[in-house]
Amino acid sequence: MKRLVVLDVDSTMIEQEVIELLAAKVGLEDQVKLLTDQAMAGEIDFRQALEMRVELLAGLDSKVFSELQSQIRVTEGVHELIESVHSAGGKIGAISGGFSQVLSPLAESLGLDCYLANKLEIENGLLTGKISGDVVDAEMKARTLIRWAHEFGIEIAGTVAVGDGANDIQMLQAAGFAVAFRPKEVLREHADFIIEGDSLKPLVEKLNLSSS
Repeated sequence: MKRLVVLDVDSTMIEQEVIELLAAKVGLEDQVKLLTDQAMAGEIDFRQALEMRVELLAGLDSKVFSELQSQIRVTEGVHELIESVHSAGGKIGAISGGFSQVLSPLAESLGLDCYLANKLEIENGLLTGKISGDVVDAEMKARTLIRWAHEFGIEIAGTVAVGDGANDIQMLQAAGFAVAFRPKEVLREHADFIIEGDSLKPLVEKLNLSSS
């Protein structure tokens, strides 16, 4: 069976939360981290928390995105997972409640087949504090996984979703195989497979994918 593996990005495909890295540039990391933690735990609405956090970034110079690239650390096992999925004839992508300005160059460098993230609105080289276009929320993540599966001709039973927080619940429910990576408590009951450690290599072994 061909597989489509779809990864959440922040705290899953990469070790950090990008919005917290951005907030650190304006001295608001603690405030943003609190909102992020509450949203990922399902304590507050993700969309509402996203809008509140993005508003705090208004006025930040868009040059910050190139600066962040060197700070981002890809989670251990991601390169092996991508290679293994491709070697087995499958596809692998990423869906993020984070931002396309960061995900796009990262996805290209990693060789992902598809990706989607929110786009921060920029005017005159500065962040406006708003999202441009549709918000990538929990429902959008689930719908996109299904759409990608159809586009690649892969059965839903062959799809794998990997996430860590409350906004990944619908995506995990939509997938054929649900993986919770270092999950918040709210996500555990929705997972077929839970990874407690800091590496995604156990997923390669679980899916019986080989890079040889």
